[in-house]
Amino acid sequence: MEACSAPHNFIGVFDSGVGGMSVLKHLVVQLPHETFRYFGDSAFAPYGTRPKEQITKRSFAIAHKFVDEGAKALVIACNTATAAAAEELRATYPSMPIVGVEPALKPAVTAYPGGTVVVLATQATLSLQKYHDLEARLHPSAKVISIPGEGLVELIESGQADSEQMHKRLTELLGAYAGQVDAVVLGCTHYPFIKKQISSVLGDVEFFDGGAGAAHQLKRLLEQDNLLAEAGSETCDEAPNITFSSSIDTPEELAFYQKFFSQEM
Repeated sequence: MEACSAPHNFIGVFDSGVGGMSVLKHLVVQLPHETFRYFGDSAFAPYGTRPKEQITKRSFAIAHKFVDEGAKALVIACNTATAAAAEELRATYPSMPIVGVEPALKPAVTAYPGGTVVVLATQATLSLQKYHDLEARLHPSAKVISIPGEGLVELIESGQADSEQMHKRLTELLGAYAGQVDAVVLGCTHYPFIKKQISSVLGDVEFFDGGAGAAHQLKRLLEQDNLLAEAGSETCDEAPNITFSSSIDTPEELAFYQKFFSQEM
């Protein structure tokens, strides 16, 4: 997809790979007249197994590039990178709207008081004190089970989202809770692309993720700062206006990105 020729009016969106497409889909719906540039750091995926310092370093490198190119806003379309780098990025660019993604635990617990809620996220996200504080605050309202999704991002990034290996890994992680769960919080932006596979293991559950909330928050900040593109503005009206790039800069990788953006969740 070719972007419009408005180089200083785009929104930069990044993730460790293709997972942030789940957030980008919400952004395009909420902000139909905006121009987006998406960067997937697939050469360094997954972020969830890397040290915080390395995640922060990669996040800053990507953010700096977007800012140098003239971005008006940034979206950290990755739960792990949000936790590692969002506060520091906001401190570095105080006048720029910067939105991250966090596990949608509160909406899930609110929807199922007294129920059982599984939080499926990377180990890096689940290890954060901020997450522990949130879980402790909400735990009396529901039974919260936190499960590190080890190996899931690697399978998704390698094109095996709908494979036998994925089913086996999900069964290992979630099989013990089959038929006992009301809701699943998808605490990694890759995971909305395997909802069907998760349901095949757990049964009928409701899913919650932070993508829609991030899109609403960005729209609010753009309106607040008078940065929202409107129909008939200098940005193009043909939606979606998106370009993709990756740290694995090959035609095959970019085609893989296009495929994920076109995929239903």
